[in-house]
Amino acid sequence: MSAIVVFVDQLDVPGKLSGTATQLLTLARGAGEPVAVVAGPVGADVLAELGTYGVARVLNSEQPELGQFLVAPKADLVAQAAAAVSASAVLVDNSAAGKEIAARVGVTLNAGVITDAVSVTVDGGTLTAHKSVLAGSWTVEARATSAVTVIAVKSHAVEAAPAAAPTAPAVEAIEVAFAPASLGARVVSRTPRAASGRPELEDARIVVAGGRGVDGDFTPIEELADVLGAAVGASRAATDAGWISHASQVGQTGKKVSPQLYISVGISGAIQQKAGMQTSKLIVAVNKDSESPIFEIADFGIVGDLFQVLPQAVEEIKRRRA
Repeated sequence: MSAIVVFVDQLDVPGKLSGTATQLLTLARGAGEPVAVVAGPVGADVLAELGTYGVARVLNSEQPELGQFLVAPKADLVAQAAAAVSASAVLVDNSAAGKEIAARVGVTLNAGVITDAVSVTVDGGTLTAHKSVLAGSWTVEARATSAVTVIAVKSHAVEAAPAAAPTAPAVEAIEVAFAPASLGARVVSRTPRAASGRPELEDARIVVAGGRGVDGDFTPIEELADVLGAAVGASRAATDAGWISHASQVGQTGKKVSPQLYISVGISGAIQQKAGMQTSKLIVAVNKDSESPIFEIADFGIVGDLFQVLPQAVEEIKRRRA
């Protein structure tokens, strides 16, 4: 079986694999022999978790340059590790950093690069990425014609599933030869983002998003998100108005999400918004305007005042859980 490299970044949150990492490992296992390339420490818990997902080989580097500079040194690590194991594919997460790594690895390995994949299928060992293009107007299938394929995959493209039989991963230290240009921008300080207690927007299984209709009051959105264990998103109109951070923006010029459930509240559903969320598995829309475009793609629609609908939903969820 061909080697499928999965990049696992343990520098920021050591000690546990992210949900996206477990999904990528599951995907890799279905396509070939998963090889984890880990930046940062590989503790006993992480090693055991990698074994749970069928990883037999781990290439690890803890060189300080990986955390002292921007993304480029990580791309050097992934490219050199992929070359060392003769990988047929490289899988990374679809974050901004992940897509930059994908681009740099593609240049180094002369590989085809596919980003924003919402699902990946395997046919005879060939990986096919499915993605939405042109602001969500079309769904396309993409395959690389190069010897190596690099794919940036959105969260929840596949359900994470442990291997039928766990493995005992062997860890191999890799010494990365960093390109001089990769060390051109040093990180001089880091400021942790305030923790909200909610999942990260791009990793969340459930997203509750508010738009112009909330009229500056995101309280009902946040209350529903909290009872569902969801992330909070927003339209550009809401972030431009200063009602919520731009980090929460979903859309063509914001973050692209593909959760299991997306609840759109007070958002018209213009094409710019659709481009960031219409690949969600289930879409529920709440809007008082029955002609709102969001209802064209919603699986379920509620025509009503969000300030009446959402509190009722919160109370009903609490009652059923009591």
